[in-house]
Amino acid sequence: MALPLIPKSEARWTGGRVGAYMEPACSCNLSLGLRCCMQVLGLLTSLRTRAGQPFVSYHTQINTIEFVRSRREKTVNRMANDKAVKIGVFIPSECQLLDMACIDVFAMMSKEYLGELPMLPKHISTLAPSVNIFYITATPVVGIETTGPPSWNLLQLTAGVKMQATHDISHPDVQPGKLDIVLVPGPDPNASWNEDVLGFLRGHAEQKEVTDVLSVCTGVFLCGAAGLLKEKTVCGPRGIQDLLRKRFPGTEFVGEKYRWYRDGNFWSCGGITNGNDLVAAYARSSEKHFPAPITEIACQMAEVGERKQLYEKMQAQFLLGFVWQIVKAWFVKPSKQVQKKEI
Repeated sequence: MALPLIPKSEARWTGGRVGAYMEPACSCNLSLGLRCCMQVLGLLTSLRTRAGQPFVSYHTQINTIEFVRSRREKTVNRMANDKAVKIGVFIPSECQLLDMACIDVFAMMSKEYLGELPMLPKHISTLAPSVNIFYITATPVVGIETTGPPSWNLLQLTAGVKMQATHDISHPDVQPGKLDIVLVPGPDPNASWNEDVLGFLRGHAEQKEVTDVLSVCTGVFLCGAAGLLKEKTVCGPRGIQDLLRKRFPGTEFVGEKYRWYRDGNFWSCGGITNGNDLVAAYARSSEKHFPAPITEIACQMAEVGERKQLYEKMQAQFLLGFVWQIVKAWFVKPSKQVQKKEI
């Protein structure tokens, strides 16, 4: 009778006891190794019983199972990711809510998030790093435990959302060289910023070997004011490419063609929800911060990162469609219900 033996290169007997364990290259095969052990034990027990030999003891089987489990735990521990990725979301005063929402894609790649999902094997979350997110503003942050006016440090977002900042630009934990990623969601493009704000962002961008700067939508205006766009190739919202060229001469803007673009440690994207594609592309670009399986699991759960870098619609087609919707709006009459309310 042929036995379904474990390959010789992957199995050996455990100290003379009846059983075997596997030393797989990937922990995903450990459960297969455990099943193989039980099959071998069952078959050997059956053969020895038929031959009138003593039955393999229950304790021998339990010891073998515990040994395999111990090997599995050690393998998972060796694969554990003890790294913490530090991300700063830089909002000097206000920003578009959807621009900032892409930070949640990074959060979904964290050990903390994936560890709470019961459908995922435990070793998946051990592969993921911890993700520490700092919400940074320009004004001094009053601690939660202090008694300051409730309006202090509340960042104004669109859709009527107000959010509590966690750090200001003077905090030692968020100084240049301390963060792995700085995300710049889009503020009002007509806003202005003082040198403290611009110098803070500029200092992070200068840490080219340490920090990557990701600009979403009109975040390109803040980055441009800080001098980050000089002699770079940049995206920005595709509907205001001419304005950007006038505002920041010496920068090559390719937002009419590309959804996102990388130039050195500076990443930029088009308008609003393109930030999700930017984060997905950034995480996929290397495994410096996020292992590939973790990135793909998060992107599939969030259903982001499937759109191509090149826009499917040409710039002229995009602008004509936008203008056409504006023209149509001139001929739209209010509904009867709206007219009755006005009366």
